[in-house]
Amino acid sequence: MLLCFLCITALAQAQQIPKWKITDVEKYIAASKDEVLVINFWATFCKPCVAEIPSFIKITDLYKADKVKLLLISLDLKSEYPKRIAAFAKKRKFNTSIAWLNETNADYFCPKVDSTWSGSIPSTLFINTKTGYRKFFEEEMNTADFEAALKLAIRG
Repeated sequence: MLLCFLCITALAQAQQIPKWKITDVEKYIAASKDEVLVINFWATFCKPCVAEIPSFIKITDLYKADKVKLLLISLDLKSEYPKRIAAFAKKRKFNTSIAWLNETNADYFCPKVDSTWSGSIPSTLFINTKTGYRKFFEEEMNTADFEAALKLAIRG
C-alpha cells in the first residue's frame, strides 16, 4: 500500500508537459487577459538557454504581484518529448509552465512569434496583454537585461 502511494505521489509531482502547435501559443496569448507574459523558446541541448532559465524563474517569481507569467517552450526534437524534457526540467528544478512545440517548419512558426525571428535560440518574447506591449529578443539575456526588459513590459 505504501509503495503504491509513493508511486502515485511521484507521478503527481512529475510535470506534465503539453504538446502544442504554434496556434496553441497564439491561443494562450489571446486568452491571457491583463497579464504580462514571458515566453522563452529553449531546448535541453542549448547551453545558453539552460543557463539563463534559473534567473528567469527567480525574477518572474519576484514580479508575480504584477501578474507576470513565465512559459518555457521547448524546441527539442520529437524523440525528446515528453520524458527527457520532463526529467531535464525536474533535475534542474524548472518549476514553471513548460510546453513542447510540436512544429518542424520554422518558416511557418517563427514569423507567428515575431517577423524578425530567424529561429535561433534562446529567444524570449515579452507581452503585456493589457497594454498591447510586445518585445522580442533573439539572444541570450543576462539577469540585469532580463529584469530591465520585464520592467518595461510591466509598464507597457
